[in-house]
Amino acid sequence: MKLATKREIEEIRKRFLEHYPDSVTELHYRNLYELLVAVMLSAQCTDKRVNIITPALFERYPDIPSLANADLEEVKELIRTCSFFNNKAKNLIKMAQMVMDQYGGEIPLDEKELVKLPGVGQKTAHVVMIEFTKANLMAVDTHVFRVAHRLGLSDAKTAEGTEKDLVRKFKTDLHRLHQAMVLFGRYICTAKNPKCDTECFLQDLCKSKESFKAK
Repeated sequence: MKLATKREIEEIRKRFLEHYPDSVTELHYRNLYELLVAVMLSAQCTDKRVNIITPALFERYPDIPSLANADLEEVKELIRTCSFFNNKAKNLIKMAQMVMDQYGGEIPLDEKELVKLPGVGQKTAHVVMIEFTKANLMAVDTHVFRVAHRLGLSDAKTAEGTEKDLVRKFKTDLHRLHQAMVLFGRYICTAKNPKCDTECFLQDLCKSKESFKAK
């Protein structure tokens, strides 16, 4: 598969920003605490499922102090319909305890500090900072990975390598481009039966459209 040229990259960027000018996460949250918890839960779980789970969780544990003192079994029960709920429940409580013990109850908005929290990897940290601070960062989930490769923006085998390619090629507006690629991959450039002929606004720039048939 050929990689996109500089001209094609600029056109892809332009169209993404035009079609998704004010794109934000589809996770429901009211503050930084709720955003971090929602993003942690969303790992290998759909945003739709997370949005179903979090209202009851936030009603029972509305902030960092309450979550730090939460009952593990109760947290497990509240999030049990989420993938990997056992580990996520443990990490949520440990995260809150670390925020209380080492950060005075304030979630750090710094990548190096965020990734120190249990259950928070680089992708989670980037998603939180992209959404909450509009940081010029890229995060690569399954949607972004798929879109990047179908458009010839990267041929890296890993999410980390793909992120580096996207940062290098786009350089700016990364927070907007990240969310645009997420939404594009979730609703148009889907894993199965992508909407090439009906909804795709990048079909002429796609490097892999011949490898599958749209229905």
